[in-house]
Amino acid sequence: MSDNIDNDEEAFAESTLIQAIENQIESDNPPAAKATFNKLTLVGYERDDILEMMAHVLAVEIDGILEEDRPFNTQWYEQAFRALPEMPPGVKLEEGE
Repeated sequence: MSDNIDNDEEAFAESTLIQAIENQIESDNPPAAKATFNKLTLVGYERDDILEMMAHVLAVEIDGILEEDRPFNTQWYEQAFRALPEMPPGVKLEEGE
């Protein structure tokens, strides 16, 4: 049962992060969100894969905020978006992704 709870929490967190990314793209805030989405679309990535990559970047920044008790680092965040599909150091997508 604990595995089901963990899976449910992970799915909820992923869904929430992806929704946040979709909101950033739609609002063009930060501008790097829409620019990154458009760039990755143009080079052939699928929408779901792009959103997942971008959600991973957001998750890394949130982890940093929580671990280091610091404000959101907009400069790092936008640089990490622009570097996609190269993931930030220490981030590895699951096999097959």
